[in-house]
Amino acid sequence: MTEQTPGSFSLAEHKAQPETHTVFNQPAALTPYNTYLSDLTLQYWTARFEGDYANARLRDYGALCGGELAEAGILANRYLPEFHSHDRFGNRIDEVRFQPAYHQLMQAAISAGMHALPWTAPQPGAHVARAALVYQHMQADAGTGCPLTMTFAAVPALAHAPELARDWLPKITASQYDERNIPYFAKKGLTIGMAMTEKQGGSDVRANTTRAYPLATSGEYELVGHKWFCSAPMCDAFLTLAYTDAGLSCFLLPRWRPDGSKNQFYIQRLKDKLGNCSNASSEVEFRGAFAWRVGDEGRGVATIIEMVAMTRFDCMTGSAALMRAALAQALQHTAGRSAFGKNLQQQPLMQNVLADLVLESEAALALSMRVAHALDLPEQPQQQHFMRLATAVGKYWICKRAPQFCYEAMECIGGVGYVEENILPRLYREAPVNAIWEGSGNVQCLDVLRAITKTPEVMAAYFAELEHNSGQNTLYDKFVSQLKPQFSDTDSLQYRARTVVDQMALALQASVLLQYGEPWLAEAYISSRLTPGCRVNFGTLPAGIDCAALISRAQPKL
Repeated sequence: MTEQTPGSFSLAEHKAQPETHTVFNQPAALTPYNTYLSDLTLQYWTARFEGDYANARLRDYGALCGGELAEAGILANRYLPEFHSHDRFGNRIDEVRFQPAYHQLMQAAISAGMHALPWTAPQPGAHVARAALVYQHMQADAGTGCPLTMTFAAVPALAHAPELARDWLPKITASQYDERNIPYFAKKGLTIGMAMTEKQGGSDVRANTTRAYPLATSGEYELVGHKWFCSAPMCDAFLTLAYTDAGLSCFLLPRWRPDGSKNQFYIQRLKDKLGNCSNASSEVEFRGAFAWRVGDEGRGVATIIEMVAMTRFDCMTGSAALMRAALAQALQHTAGRSAFGKNLQQQPLMQNVLADLVLESEAALALSMRVAHALDLPEQPQQQHFMRLATAVGKYWICKRAPQFCYEAMECIGGVGYVEENILPRLYREAPVNAIWEGSGNVQCLDVLRAITKTPEVMAAYFAELEHNSGQNTLYDKFVSQLKPQFSDTDSLQYRARTVVDQMALALQASVLLQYGEPWLAEAYISSRLTPGCRVNFGTLPAGIDCAALISRAQPKL
């Protein structure tokens, strides 16, 4: 018989032991949940700007986005789009095939009206209600947001071609999604993509080399050239730019010619991207591709910029949505986990971090909804001037804040937030895209300067918005008064543009919170963002802020 040392176990006793551990001190998963009903902040800002008339639609879509569409988003990003240049018989087909979950996401969004609500049912708050749909959908999957946004944004651009609009807009705005690779005239619902940039130019579209050659019928052309980025190449048509003798012009290029033959639109390859993986982005060639001109010759940038303005708005709303998705995960995790003897949300330093994230998230949503409200007031020039500048400022600021925000939320969760079973890695990879697409940070800053120079009314509208809140907060008043002189030194303004636009964004978010938000929350934002010497990292809030109230306000209500 073998002698055992005290405290040791025999092999037989070891085999009789239960599992080495039980799972405890782990939070419950957030899904399934309702992205609308669980988000009091989204409900507040939707109602504040008259979008709550669509509460039933938003509630129903929230159930999808926090449930089956969230699962579809996982699948659509795990099984990526595949490019098939030819069929098995050798015929050129230029087809991108998707995991069925991609089509499920597209169908749900189009059925809910995310691509067309303000166009098909215009009323006060329609753009706000649609923004709330976008905000929820992007939390389930941001990749499908690309073709949905472009389809939505194509509508004002196509207004420059009344005959095309008559034939195309009823199908673009229809609540039907048709994934089939067939001619546009055989479908009841259509989607629109965009192809603007080229290898040698990027954001400098005037460096494009694609040429458009007129055909015998007025307004019809054939295009020869390439595009470095063509988003969502399985769309039914694309707004694109090419040169005529009169200058850079805008065109609608269908995947199929009017006679039912395949257009000379050739996909070279799909982009292997950091994020936005469910969406297919491609390089394409036009080898005599048929297209209709949209707008006047030589006015291509002015025509397509109406589409770009709408897509930029969705970039800021989409980045705000990524923040909310990351924040919801961080709040859910910290509410259900303890460390060092306390629940994580009771730890003072974690409270500081979470409350800071809550402030950033709400300010991003508030500004996005304020711009949506301006979109709902097209008959008011002051609101349109405000929207012109606020979109550029907001797109720059919110999209730039998203990557750091998503990383910080990941850190709140810890190591489990870094593994692919959690949604945070996908959100983190997704976060930079909105800052790069539709005009990078520098392009947005230059757009701000261009708008100020070309249309002085936009600056007047911007400061009128800020000064509406004068006298409510001393720190705010001082910050705004110091912002105005920043524009006087025009020689160095471009060099300082990021610094100036940073300050414009902070002042604008503070203004929206002061004018339309909860007073105590506005005070917290101002004291943490507009105080001289404020820190740049999250979790550096000054003393005196009610962190617990902020956390409670944003905590997902399940």
